[in-house]
Amino acid sequence: MPKPDFSVRRAAAGVDTQFVQRWSPRDYLPDAVDAQHLKAIFDAARWSPSCYNDQPWRFVTCTAQSHAKFLSCLVEANQAWAANAPVLGFAIARLHFSHNGKPNAHAVFDTGAAWMALNLQAHQFGYHAHGMAGVDFGAAEKLLEIDTQREKVVCAFTIGLVNPQGNEPITERNALESVWQQR
Repeated sequence: MPKPDFSVRRAAAGVDTQFVQRWSPRDYLPDAVDAQHLKAIFDAARWSPSCYNDQPWRFVTCTAQSHAKFLSCLVEANQAWAANAPVLGFAIARLHFSHNGKPNAHAVFDTGAAWMALNLQAHQFGYHAHGMAGVDFGAAEKLLEIDTQREKVVCAFTIGLVNPQGNEPITERNALESVWQQR
């Protein structure tokens, strides 16, 4: 497959290509992600901003031995394409502040910021990440032994190399005017 054609994406002048060329493929090679790259990908998430610098996120990824168990927590449609992805994982938000135990209304937002950081770092190494809401959250909570009074599974995700034989189209984004207004 030739390089993806991002010409359908029109960004404002000055927007860095790391944002414009970020996409969530569904066709992965089963090749393992380099261990040092994987460590750096999750370290990038560690540097994300958060309310009170509480860093309420954590990420749990599969091993080769647990891949099938992680895969079983996805809805069928996601299982079909995610099976080849070498890294399956879950983003988890801690629901209370560590410094005072009070509810953190921004924990999921902050976890999303950390997810974007790891996604962009993966892309810097030539990998792609794909977040998924199509999850059997009860099964994921059971697998990961989540105390739902303390934590929330936010999403599942994959990381890997895109299959060069695939032919997934690159999609456009909503118009800037639909997501940003000045008043």
